[in-house]
Amino acid sequence: MSELLRFGVSIENDLLESFDKLVAERKYATRSEALRDLIRDALVQSRLEERAGDMEVLGTLTLVYDHHAHELSDQMAALQHDHHEMVISVLHVHISHDDCMEVIVLRGRTKAVRELADALLSLKGVKHGKLFTTLPAQIITDGARHSNTHTHSHNGNGHKHSHKHSHKGRKTTARRNNSSK
Repeated sequence: MSELLRFGVSIENDLLESFDKLVAERKYATRSEALRDLIRDALVQSRLEERAGDMEVLGTLTLVYDHHAHELSDQMAALQHDHHEMVISVLHVHISHDDCMEVIVLRGRTKAVRELADALLSLKGVKHGKLFTTLPAQIITDGARHSNTHTHSHNGNGHKHSHKHSHKGRKTTARRNNSSK
């Protein structure tokens, strides 16, 4: 886990009161915990928007469908088998005599996950569904800032590889100069 830092936030009184209600309703131990979750969510959404089809995502697709729909189970199974490299796990639940629910855990490139979800959601007999996507934890924080992993080319041979660098002890300013020296 990385080092915890403290910073101040200026906020209007009514906004803080509303935030404190949210903190209490969601049973956060502190404002800091709630704020960290909000920041993570904003970072995930930003990453997903900036690199829409290019990045690896984790997802869950929840489907509610008519158990009696003609050939629907076979079509759903065929799509999942055709994309077996993305399907991590499937939970099947009998909701009622007529309805079933499936929760499909997915992992893959954003565009491919979205296409599989759309194919499953559009099948005749699916009553409702929703795809939720997120990112592996490391990507949430690494992409947001000047990454601690830098790529270097050695000896002019074009061979590139990553090195971890620590920025501890360096003075930082509000604006970071990214030019090489």
